[in-house]
Amino acid sequence: MRVLMIGSGGVGDAAARIAAERDYFELWVVADYDASRAERTVAAVAERRPNESRFVAAQVDASSAEAVTALAREHGATHVFNAVDPKFNMSIFNGAKAAGADYLDMAMSLSQRDPEQPYAVTGVKLGDEQFAVAGEWEADGRLALVGIGVEPGLSDVFARYAADHLFSEIDELGTRDGANLVVRDEDGNEVFAPSFSMWTTIEECLNPPVIWEKERGWFTTEPFSEPEVFDFPEGIGPVECVNVEHEEVLLMPRWLDAGRVTFKYGLGDEFITILKVLNTLGLDRTEPVRVKGVEVSPRDVVAAVLPDPASIGPRMTGKTCAGLFVTGTGTDGQPRRTYLYHVVDNEQTMRDYGAQCVVWQTAVNPVVALELLARGTWKGEGVLGPEAFDAVPFLDLLAAPKPGGYGSPWGVDER
Repeated sequence: MRVLMIGSGGVGDAAARIAAERDYFELWVVADYDASRAERTVAAVAERRPNESRFVAAQVDASSAEAVTALAREHGATHVFNAVDPKFNMSIFNGAKAAGADYLDMAMSLSQRDPEQPYAVTGVKLGDEQFAVAGEWEADGRLALVGIGVEPGLSDVFARYAADHLFSEIDELGTRDGANLVVRDEDGNEVFAPSFSMWTTIEECLNPPVIWEKERGWFTTEPFSEPEVFDFPEGIGPVECVNVEHEEVLLMPRWLDAGRVTFKYGLGDEFITILKVLNTLGLDRTEPVRVKGVEVSPRDVVAAVLPDPASIGPRMTGKTCAGLFVTGTGTDGQPRRTYLYHVVDNEQTMRDYGAQCVVWQTAVNPVVALELLARGTWKGEGVLGPEAFDAVPFLDLLAAPKPGGYGSPWGVDER
């Protein structure tokens, strides 16, 4: 396997550090628009593993499918791993296809709200652009594995596991994400600093949330709808969660039978207030505006002035939890309520990988998926989500102790 990873820093940097411990690939190209960023990621891997020679740096314009194709061909890439913001998804997706490479991403092509009833019906849904050409990928004998981060990604693997092994009938597949993370400044004061890409966070939190119901199909609601307090495990505790647009709702019903599919995120009052203010002021917009003769995107400016999520790890404490709450009928015919989850402690990921926990938790899953593909454990053609594959090998490899596995156990909480 020869991997072209587009995007360094943050998730890309963490993925490279995790992958460096594995032996399933012969080349890992780290590419970025800023070549120096890619070089820093490669240097960081070399510092941790002095004899490592499989990583090389390259420059690429992720907005150009042609540039992606050329770089993939130059290095003989068998797999293109998209580790940048989803606004670049289609150019990287199309570039990989033209190069004859398989493709992975952690978030699908972007949505467009219905112009007349945005909070009632769907417009262009997450992933629609990619699924529209699934037949072409299948005809080419190539695989595009979409949504293989943590959410989407591990949550979808949990859904397949629950459907195959825990439930005979599923009422709801409800992804629930929460944390007790705190970021402090040099004086010890708590500060506002999102733990993941602010550009992506604005996109998913201010777009109309999508819900799926068997009798109704996909529909939308108002942002931050259906608040509920969810009790997260391993000391995180109760967190208020609200509906957010997310890929799981667009992926799970394509492969799994459930009465309802939802995604709720534990944002907190302060974060919700900030997002509402950004929306009111128009600072969530992606369309460029002219400022003193320069065209700038308001959302890009907001993302640029906030701390880089990859840099806040040393000042952050706490844990993050990604998981899936499944309700329905167990295989024994009795009512069942089960939360499958993955908790990561920031102290541990900073100590072992120099990566903050949300970034590391996102990065580990595509690295596991690439290993399963390299070893032939997972096989497929077309545009597929994680639900299309057997969950057991993934969960076993993720949880197994090192060096055979990734040493990151997941849990099951019966409620």
